[in-house]
Formats: sequence, C-alpha cells, structure tokens
Amino acid sequence: MTPSIGELRTIGLAAGLCAVGAADAAPFVEVRNEIERRRAEGLHGGMQFTFRNPSRSTDPQQVLAGATSLVVGAYDYQREAPIPPNGLAVGRVAAYSWEDHYAVLRNALETIAAPLRAEGHRAVVVADQNHLVDRAAAHRAGIGWWGKSSNILVPGAGSLVVLGAVVTDAEIAPDHPEPVADGCGTCTQCLSGCPTGAIVEPGVIDARRCLAWLVQADGMFPVEFREALGDRMYGCDDCQDVCPPNRVRMRRPSRAGADEAWIDLLDVLAADDVSLMNRLGRWYIPHRDPDYVRRNALLVLANVADGTDPAVRATVERYLESPNPMLRAHAVWAARRLDIVLPRRVATDPDALVAIEVARP
Repeated sequence: MTPSIGELRTIGLAAGLCAVGAADAAPFVEVRNEIERRRAEGLHGGMQFTFRNPSRSTDPQQVLAGATSLVVGAYDYQREAPIPPNGLAVGRVAAYSWEDHYAVLRNALETIAAPLRAEGHRAVVVADQNHLVDRAAAHRAGIGWWGKSSNILVPGAGSLVVLGAVVTDAEIAPDHPEPVADGCGTCTQCLSGCPTGAIVEPGVIDARRCLAWLVQADGMFPVEFREALGDRMYGCDDCQDVCPPNRVRMRRPSRAGADEAWIDLLDVLAADDVSLMNRLGRWYIPHRDPDYVRRNALLVLANVADGTDPAVRATVERYLESPNPMLRAHAVWAARRLDIVLPRRVATDPDALVAIEVARP
C-alpha cells in the first residue's frame, strides 16, 4: 500500500527534516516564464543552476518520466555561530556551507523514497541540482512562503533551510488545503540589509550584485564590490541574518557551529591545490579551479588584515609573482588596499588584467 504524506512526513521528520509536504508533479509554467524573463534581462549574472535549462528545471517529467507527485523536504541548518579565532586574519563562511548540509538532506529524502520503492514505485531524489526548482516545489508543497529575499521561509524555522524533493510516480495526495500564508507583510529588512542592493525588488535578485554569487563566479571579481565583500570568504547570509524570523531563532540555544565557519586566510593562500580541494571541494568553485578560492582569499585578506604584518606582506608579495595573471591582478588590488608598495616590475607586467589593475586610480 502506498504510504500517505502523513506517513512519509513522519519518516522524514524522524530522519532529521523540519518539514515535509507533497505536491503534484505538474510543470511550473509561471516559474519557467519568470526564469526566462530574468535570464533575458541578464539578472542571472552568468549563473547556471536552474537558469541553464529552464524547460528542464521546471518540469519534473524531465527528472522522471511519468512522475505524478513530489515529496518535498526541508532540513534546518540553523546554528549558533562559533566565535572567530583570535589573532588570525580570517574569512567568514556563510552558514549554509559550514558543513555538507545537503548530505543530511539527501539521506533523509532517501529514507522517504525507500518505502515508495518498496511498494514498486519509482522515486528519484533531487537536491542541490539544476534538475528542479526546489523553492517552487517547496512552495507548492506547502513547506513555506516565498519571502522577499527570494528564499522559502518555513513557519517556525525561517529561511535557514536547504530544500530537496523525491520525484515519484506514486500518487500521493497533498494534505495542505492552500499555500502557506505570506508572513513577510510590510517588512523589507532583507532589501535594505543587502550590502550591495542585490535584491532589486521583492523576491528578485540581480546576481550581478549578489556577493553569494560573485564569490562563485569565474573571472575577475567586480572592483565595485570588493570592499563590500568585507570578510566574506564564501557565501553571504546578510539577507537572512536581518530577517525577523531568523533573528528570533538565532537567539535560541543551538548546537555548536562547525569548524568551517571561519577560514584562516594565510593558511588558504599557502595551501596546495590538493589540500584546498580536499578541504573545501564541497563548495561551488568555478571550473573546480582552486585559484578562485585564492582569489577570494586575497580580497578578504585585503579587507581584514594588517598590512604591517610581515606574514601578510609576504603573502601578498608572493602572489604578485603568481603565474596566474588573475591572481597577480587581485594581488595588486590587495597590495594597494594594505598600503604595500608595488614592486617596480609590476608596472610593466605584460598581462592585460594586471595592467588594468595597475592603471586604476
């Protein structure tokens, strides 16, 4: 007998999820139209994910032909932020990347898929992929409301959740009569709290301004947002940190944060490729090239470090000699921000990227 959504919810909650809901597997037509509109306007900023192929990511049939239902789950990763280490130049990591939260989510979704498969149904788990618009699926499944930050807010948990789904050909009737009521009301704290003004209207993000995307984008980091990057080594939580439902939760006791909430910048900039990828390879890194981690670390070092520290000076000077022109160019910016005098040879660097940085006022 096919399990009901109530039974599947019990299984999912026992596996660590904070919310489970069901929805039909019809295409997300309105969402597809909106994704295509934003892509046409350039708001994706080169981001792929669900922008890569909207006709696929908005149609569960592309995940599983004959799919009839979605069982959507949310995993609450809210944690109490650990205190940054003293005496080190460190970069901050967004809470959604302190550890591999998606591993927990996938395992929980697999426990939901198991009884469906046992009854002879097909069931495919999708999470953190460009195969399905997970926020749209969560909204349809009654998991939460679509906030002005563009995140799904789960009643009682807020937006500090990761989302995924089981796409199945089992007929699972939803047990929520209507979508979760909007809880944002007149609040616009996420819009005003974004350090770069990336939330250009309620629910709409211009990725070209979003620090969470820019640290993942390839090429040169936009100079106009380098100071705004501050100490953010990976990701940005600002729109979630100012959100009232999340702020209420953050005042509650919670289990300790993971070690990767703070990153020793000099350690990152001294590490070899294999060490960096072994440690941070779960992050989205363009082309799986660890030099992009180093790029971000150079910028953050310039924002938080003391330019008179010999170790800091030696690191920046070493990167001015990097064989990678992208890193040399960012090292030029870092050196100037830290009041480190550029070697005379930098002025004649033959690479255009470096020349542009040298020519800046």
